[in-house]
Amino acid sequence: MDEVIISKAITESYLKDLLDSMEVDVAIAGAGPSGMVAGYYLAKSKVKVAIFERKLSIGGGMWGGGIMFNRIVVQSEAKEVLDELGISAKQYQKGYYVADAVEAASTLCSRCIKAGSKIFNLLSVEDVMIREDDRITGLVLNWSAVALANLHIDPMAIRAKLAIDATGHDAEVCRIVARKTGAGLEVRGEKSMWAEVGENEIVANTKQVCPGLLVTGMAANAVFGSPRMGAIFGGMLLSGKKAAELAIDLLKKTKR
Repeated sequence: MDEVIISKAITESYLKDLLDSMEVDVAIAGAGPSGMVAGYYLAKSKVKVAIFERKLSIGGGMWGGGIMFNRIVVQSEAKEVLDELGISAKQYQKGYYVADAVEAASTLCSRCIKAGSKIFNLLSVEDVMIREDDRITGLVLNWSAVALANLHIDPMAIRAKLAIDATGHDAEVCRIVARKTGAGLEVRGEKSMWAEVGENEIVANTKQVCPGLLVTGMAANAVFGSPRMGAIFGGMLLSGKKAAELAIDLLKKTKR
């Protein structure tokens, strides 16, 4: 067993993927459920996509279900997404299905990668690239450990035709854009839990918020001031699917 061969295999294969992902069609910040669903549908449509997750683990809050009971609820409107991904769910009562949170997160990750998305964990988005007309043209990345260690290390950038903020409750990319551009973007912050309203509004809030930047998942509700939902994930899945559809449509328009 040669330790140098092992080290070279890891380094060469990782750097190959990272270099290839420095110019993509769509860059997604956040590998939670909505970000990975968006990545899955984009890759399935042959869009070049990379997802950057600041934490070690992917899946966002899905792993923990409700208060660490690793089960999630999905309403009937989103059951088709679970079915397509091959995630099993049992009907609890009419309109509501229960799924194993660990199966859901792990299967979603696997299907997203196998569809063709690249997921890079432990990389944080600390800035965006902004060009004419306040258009977002890429993400500025740094290792998450740099911030944790409070080191002053300059970041690197990747170019993207579109970016998607899937960073969850904090809407981190949208906050950066709101602070650094005159695009008029405002992050209102999410309201208290109200599952019925939050689930309906999360899909409606999934949209392009400034040129080159879309928002999905809980980041969408945070931007537009809608309620949080708790451990029901149907809206998150449908939001990710809608973000992918919007991105595909926008990419088609840029080619015309």
